[in-house]
Amino acid sequence: MQTMAANTVSLQQVRIQDAFWSKYETLIRDTVLPYQWKALNDELPDTEPSYAIHNFQVAAGLKEGEFGGMVFQDSDLAKWLEAVAYSLATHPDAALEQLADEAIDLIVRAQQPDGYLNTYFTIKEPDKRWTNIQDCHELYCAGHMMEAAVAYYQATGKRALLDAMCKFADYIDTVFGPEAGKIQGYPGHQEIELALVKLYHVTGETRYLQLSAYFINQRGQSPSFFIEEWTQRGGVSHWSKGPTPKPDLKYNQSHLPVREQSEAVGHAVRAVYMYTAMADLARLTGDQSLLDACRRLWDDISKRQMYITGGIGSTHHGEAFSFAYDLPNDTVYAETCASVGLIFFAFRMLQMEAKREYADVIERALYNLIIGSMTLDGQRYFYVNPLEVWPEASEKNPGRRHVRPVRQKWFGCSCCPPNLARLIASLGQYIYTVDKRTLYTHLFIGSEIRATLDDVEVHLKQTSLLPWDGQVQFTLSLAAPKCFALAWRIPGWCANAQLQVNGEAYPLDGQLQNGYVIIDRVWQNGDRIELNFPMTAQLIQANPQIRADAGKVAIQRGPLVYCFEEADNGDLIAALALSRKAELQARFDASVLGGTVVIEGEGWREDVSAWHDELYRPITQQPKPVHIRAIPYHLWGNRGSGEMAVWLPVQ
Repeated sequence: MQTMAANTVSLQQVRIQDAFWSKYETLIRDTVLPYQWKALNDELPDTEPSYAIHNFQVAAGLKEGEFGGMVFQDSDLAKWLEAVAYSLATHPDAALEQLADEAIDLIVRAQQPDGYLNTYFTIKEPDKRWTNIQDCHELYCAGHMMEAAVAYYQATGKRALLDAMCKFADYIDTVFGPEAGKIQGYPGHQEIELALVKLYHVTGETRYLQLSAYFINQRGQSPSFFIEEWTQRGGVSHWSKGPTPKPDLKYNQSHLPVREQSEAVGHAVRAVYMYTAMADLARLTGDQSLLDACRRLWDDISKRQMYITGGIGSTHHGEAFSFAYDLPNDTVYAETCASVGLIFFAFRMLQMEAKREYADVIERALYNLIIGSMTLDGQRYFYVNPLEVWPEASEKNPGRRHVRPVRQKWFGCSCCPPNLARLIASLGQYIYTVDKRTLYTHLFIGSEIRATLDDVEVHLKQTSLLPWDGQVQFTLSLAAPKCFALAWRIPGWCANAQLQVNGEAYPLDGQLQNGYVIIDRVWQNGDRIELNFPMTAQLIQANPQIRADAGKVAIQRGPLVYCFEEADNGDLIAALALSRKAELQARFDASVLGGTVVIEGEGWREDVSAWHDELYRPITQQPKPVHIRAIPYHLWGNRGSGEMAVWLPVQ
């Protein structure tokens, strides 16, 4: 298959104007960023403190105090700054920019003379830099700060943080590498690999790209760096001061060289961050072996280890992948950060090869898990994103306490809220890509893009009614007629899409290339393209190898997965069942959570009242017919604590 070298479109080239997504952009800008700034400054009542700003103030010598929070606490501020940068790129705000400049000044003041930046080691263990790379996240924090620096420079043109991070990267390059006297290791938590690629893009400094490649290529080599490091520490971990077992190399994907890996294993966020960097390097260097590994790992995730909501990481033990088809709904982890990373990975693959499956996953994760991890008011968050919730079990069963029935104001480990913010704030980067003469539309989000194809400026306006309706329209503006190609993804959830160009039907049968329709012609100013994706509520079944979903179905309409909440269907959701022949009706209901499309139909319910004190008995009764209602999964948990399920038995 031919790969494509599609370019990411800058945020300044795209303006989102969408009935669904614009409110999320506004929510991030007006509510989420100020709210999270308060959290970072420990100004939220009744929440665990962040210590993020406190730590930088202490490290900068501006106040006395001890280090607080997690060893990777610096990364929360970095991700918040990155989200601010994306917001400024699309919606300039002098007050927000000044606040960010002050935060950047604080960061720069905390940087050490040699370029090193990490508040934990500066404050607490200044003589132990790089002595526990497996546990202590020094390179992870560095990577997030580099990403923030690149984004802020691209949004504002200001170099203070970028220059500081180049100095840091230069210093890291003197510490790690194959040369004698350097540490021949790699991060315990992958992240700097993809950040160094971004730093290379804006600076042109090839040493940054080479350092990223070094970290990727060195990983998993024998003998194991992490085992050698653990031995040198006397078997002591940062997290447990006493002796610990030998490191599980699968946990951080260091069990094999990356080119030999075929299954997604270990900590899910670490994995997809690494795969993202692998895809970046494969695209930039033309490394076929890296691309082949990325394809194998992508197939394993998307075809064997991904939830219908776009969640990944099925077990809370290590926040990790477990094995193929092991996708429990009630003890699921599906960390928000993992789906953010999955979108990063999918988009990098999409840049290399325009295949519908990548964009389908981006869409699935965005419309379901990502926005579902935040309340409608933007002030509470999920870390774990379950597909089935029984609040009493979450409270009383130790194996389910990680599953929260309601979102939280903040967390002691709050990696997910700023990760969510930076993704939504940068949404415009994911809608389109451009190669030399083709403009690809991957997501159907109302927007305008200005791009250059074959040295000609093209202005394309998209109007979309998704996710509620499948009508999408594009209008083209050109100074003069020009021959080039426009390409649109035909979503995997739509079996009978229709396309018209200037009112004339364009046949799609046999015309799709990897799920995209590509029209290469002489385009005129004012040309209009209309796409129609008919939407019906469908009963979806899972592969029988997914034991947790055997004999069950879920509902999907367009890109949205639906769920059943106690607020609509009463308690004991487990007693509900759907009929295979159910006629499901979709209708807009203005009274539900500010207005949404609900799905209603007839189902069945076991009569619990007839059981009295019995625990088991022979089948003696038929379930009763009941009216059921489902709401979009991303809206669940906004009406208080209650039961919820995505999958129901079918009869």
